Amino acid sequence: MKRLISRTAMGLAVTALAVGGLSTTAQAAPATADGGDPTLTDVYIWATDVNLRQQPTTDSPRLAVRSQWWADALCQKQGQTVHDPAVGTNNWWTAVMEFSGSDIAWVNNLYIRGGEKIAGVPDC
Repeated sequence: MKRLISRTAMGLAVTALAVGGLSTTAQAAPATADGGDPTLTDVYIWATDVNLRQQPTTDSPRLAVRSQWWADALCQKQGQTVHDPAVGTNNWWTAVMEFSGSDIAWVNNLYIRGGEKIAGVPDC
């Protein structure tokens, strides 16, 4: 049953990737991850004013802006290379949800704790 629920959640997430759309209201992040989907990997966006995009490219519409925020990661894939002089360069992006069942957005892995490719997050 848990596998069915997980597959259903993943199916909804993939559908949401095509549709997109998060609220643009900024929120304070809790100190630790909580309330997310236990079948997904929690990731922490450590930077401030990070753009969450509709697709893994900076040309894609911005869906929201988050600062120091926890999210559920669905998967990650290579997209547009992002260069930030203060942080580095990376072309890996992670599809995230604010909470279980919410809309999907993409964040460049430069701004997610964990490095170039995030351990525990599957490839898309």
